[in-house]
Amino acid sequence: KTRTTFHKEKTMNTNRVSATLLTADQEAVMTALGVIRERLPFLIDLTTAERVILPKLGDKTQPFVKKAVDIARQHPELLPAGFLEEMRKDAQLLESLSPIRLAIDLLQKQIDDTVVQVGAEAYAASRTVYAVTKTPYAGAILRTAADDLGKRFGRKPRAVPLAAPAAPAEPAPSAPAPARGNHNA
Repeated sequence: KTRTTFHKEKTMNTNRVSATLLTADQEAVMTALGVIRERLPFLIDLTTAERVILPKLGDKTQPFVKKAVDIARQHPELLPAGFLEEMRKDAQLLESLSPIRLAIDLLQKQIDDTVVQVGAEAYAASRTVYAVTKTPYAGAILRTAADDLGKRFGRKPRAVPLAAPAAPAEPAPSAPAPARGNHNA
């Protein structure tokens, strides 16, 4: 169901999201997030400084890691004891976390987009209410509400810039004088 309204700015606002989140559903989502955290107890928090210094694993680097793991498995004698097992665990965990990360990234984007959209819709609706409270038909109570709502738009008075001295006007260019010469043909 879409509701379209026109605002003072002459822009069209479409209500793209018309939903409610029941408290029970919100609690269920929060519980599910808790379960996810419990199932992934090894997750860590890196500082910005730590993130900056770590080498990044991109699309081109993933095949490199897979090949290196294969080579290490074929020639474990070349590596210190325990190295191969930790390398294998890291590579396997990376592979296992990747689809979870993609799903959560998509969910986070959808939540962010929805929050932005419903925030814009709530703000646009609030501006409509504010505009109504300022109409001549609004009573004294609504005018008080309008003053209260109007604090959102309060501005500090700007300093009036000093007027610069006017530059002298340049005289208009005069028409060129007619050429003098012998007009005898």
